[in-house]
Amino acid sequence: MEESAFLEIRRRMQSGLLIIREPKAGNLPVDITVAPGSLEIKSCQACKMINFPAEVRIVPSSCRGLQYIAGDGLHVRLQVQADSNTKLISTLSESLKAQKSCIFYCQSCGEIIIKERMFLRVLPLPSENWSALVEEWCCHPNPFANSTLHPQNNDCFLGHTYFLVNSGNESHGPGTETVHSKTEHSASERGSMWKSKENARVICKRCKAMLGETVSSGTTKYYITEMIIQPSGKHFDMIPRSQFVQSIIAQCLVDLSSARSTFRFRIQGHDGKVYILMWLLNSDTLLVESMGNSASSSVFTFLEDNLRPDSRSSGTWNAVKVLYHPCIKNRNKDLADAWENDIGVHPLTFPSKTCLELLLILSLSNACLPPSLRCMNSFQVAFLKM
Repeated sequence: MEESAFLEIRRRMQSGLLIIREPKAGNLPVDITVAPGSLEIKSCQACKMINFPAEVRIVPSSCRGLQYIAGDGLHVRLQVQADSNTKLISTLSESLKAQKSCIFYCQSCGEIIIKERMFLRVLPLPSENWSALVEEWCCHPNPFANSTLHPQNNDCFLGHTYFLVNSGNESHGPGTETVHSKTEHSASERGSMWKSKENARVICKRCKAMLGETVSSGTTKYYITEMIIQPSGKHFDMIPRSQFVQSIIAQCLVDLSSARSTFRFRIQGHDGKVYILMWLLNSDTLLVESMGNSASSSVFTFLEDNLRPDSRSSGTWNAVKVLYHPCIKNRNKDLADAWENDIGVHPLTFPSKTCLELLLILSLSNACLPPSLRCMNSFQVAFLKM
């Protein structure tokens, strides 16, 4: 008997939805015993134990709302006490510090892009629509109408999805080369600081991944999903691409929702095309999915094997829960057009290939969910692991 359990935990509410996956017909009926740290599932053929991680403790007396859903299995709501010791991937603001030497790597292949760079100033950029806001605030002509924000030598400017560096005399790093190409920008970008329709793409010499763009003769724009930044002298460890992309984007969604109360996002490529419409549902989720086996141990199988640090270990995943619509091949075009003109929707721009990678990650996450949890209000449901 192979039984599995899916547990979605809301940390702030200390509540969880436990789904015991539908057993095979030959194993029915089954008796289920819920203990603080485990599930015991008995059938006429076998008895299996599913152990939860030590940081997850169930309150057995709180079980309520038991129901059977065909295709899923047994659903039950319960109170859960959960701690999380998961180490998050460092954010850009944590990795880049003034007066600290650091090395920039291509995330896809590990090639050194910028070696031993120290910035005297690391400054956050204003919002993408800062120029339009100035026009609303000023009773006289906008004094910054023809101004652009470019970093001085030894400056680094941080945006939400990119950072700007002054290339100075270095041109680009030893691991990069430039490719000239024309890009089409969406309407929301026409009023932003980047008004040129022709930028030179910066790509990695080794793997040819797009890292960023040159936005002026002395300024390079690098996307946060394409680079790993580490202090000089620290050992470099490769992070699986899927794990890195979803962690970085999940953290970006959480930061923007906290700072601006923005929960709807338009994911678009550097070519201006919209790839995904995304709605952040909650950011305090812990996920557990375990498979029982004869040794009474737990193996957590949510998403892909390469997204787990050790396929033999057990643990919980910090995650954000999102609703999404794919927009490739003109899917959901009417809604995409409506969101483009909605000031409550925040655009996030990444390389087009990364947008497709994110869409694949969302699709895989959706396919791993119990069938009854895959859709909500016509949106598809997915989790991004942090």
